[in-house]
Amino acid sequence: MKFNIKPLYDTTIKHWVAGTLALAAAGLASGVVAANDPDGKAADSPVMSRAAVNRQVEALAALGHDIFRDPSLSGSGKVACSSCHDPAHAYGPVNALAVQMGGGDLRQPGLRAVPSLTYLQVVPPFTEHFFESEDDADESIDNGPTGGLTWDGRVDRGGDQAMIPLLSDFEMGNKDEAALIGRLQAATYAGKLAELAGPAAHSNPRVLLQTALKAIEVYEQDYKTFYPYSSKYDAYLAGTAALTAQEARGLQLFNDPDKGNCASCHVSQRGNDGTPPQFTDYGLIALGVPRNSDIPANKDPNYYDLGLCGPLRTDFRDRPDYCGLFRTPTLRNVALRQTFFHNGVFHSLRQAVEFYVGRETDPGKWYPRKPDGTIDKYNDLPKSAQANLNTDPPFDRHQGDKPALSDSEIDDVVTFLGTLTDGYKPGSADVSSALGSTGAPK
Repeated sequence: MKFNIKPLYDTTIKHWVAGTLALAAAGLASGVVAANDPDGKAADSPVMSRAAVNRQVEALAALGHDIFRDPSLSGSGKVACSSCHDPAHAYGPVNALAVQMGGGDLRQPGLRAVPSLTYLQVVPPFTEHFFESEDDADESIDNGPTGGLTWDGRVDRGGDQAMIPLLSDFEMGNKDEAALIGRLQAATYAGKLAELAGPAAHSNPRVLLQTALKAIEVYEQDYKTFYPYSSKYDAYLAGTAALTAQEARGLQLFNDPDKGNCASCHVSQRGNDGTPPQFTDYGLIALGVPRNSDIPANKDPNYYDLGLCGPLRTDFRDRPDYCGLFRTPTLRNVALRQTFFHNGVFHSLRQAVEFYVGRETDPGKWYPRKPDGTIDKYNDLPKSAQANLNTDPPFDRHQGDKPALSDSEIDDVVTFLGTLTDGYKPGSADVSSALGSTGAPK
């Protein structure tokens, strides 16, 4: 018997979206004066009516949309948030560069690949000891370092995340907060920004900056834009589409702990409460991807990007057990990417999957050789950090072993990953075949 989960799925989405927006709006009155509230109640009291909150969220989201696309906020006047986080590419980069160029002269290279900004709405705050809720899995298991919104998990809020590129000398290149505030005051939307910031901004211009960051944060909570759950896989879970035979094989291999074992970190099942899968467990993990010579910083043989223990994150520099750990990204919209992993060393999805199953079985394919002819395994990590490498399947095999996935099985997994791209439009064939042999979604 087929079970139609679409009503449950749709209801879950609506409740989740409403809850997320409520959380996004909850801090507005305390940090930003609601000057656009016509009855003035929001400005006089920290308690806002639902209607006032909704008006403020809409106004902030609209402002955030404009700020996100404004190149005038950069030192060069040519780089906006959307320059690296392109809406047409799931808010990721438009090109295959390992790192993007920025700064006041647009000649300063970054240090890491640009991640997507989609599906960040439920990333938990960073913690060293993450216990899943009973709605997700076993709440008794300590999953270790988890969460945060960057590759190294060093910020938890969207506004804090936005500040990183705005003030980075190799990204948007503002010298300091004062320079950024000056650019905000000269922007075409300065009037709307001042209105939302309220009277406090007259005596404290930093309120303008806080309001702008809040606007970006609220804009990035727009579910229709940043987490629509509109992929073929979502339609499959809702019972309105069927996977092809190859996609179904890929899903099985993706989940199989003895094959791809991808779902151990990139969770593919709905939560126990029916929430959609995020295709990440938010954990920080060391994978040992090859060093990328295309990153200028890597020309220094003594330079290593060690993720959680530095150099961009500084609070865990004395934790050698955290070196080499980077946050597991969602695989939603992964087929739209042209660079993979934190250092952008690979440029095809198939190559990324091949690395997972071949890191240990055929290291000579991935790593260079030393002068003595031996393979320089894990060459983007110092020896002291290599003990932190993940060795779960398929990384538990040895050189010369048969890889966990054959070439055709890798093709199947890659084909399945294509079903995670948003914007799927089910055709008549998909709807009619939803009653076919692929079985009811689990």
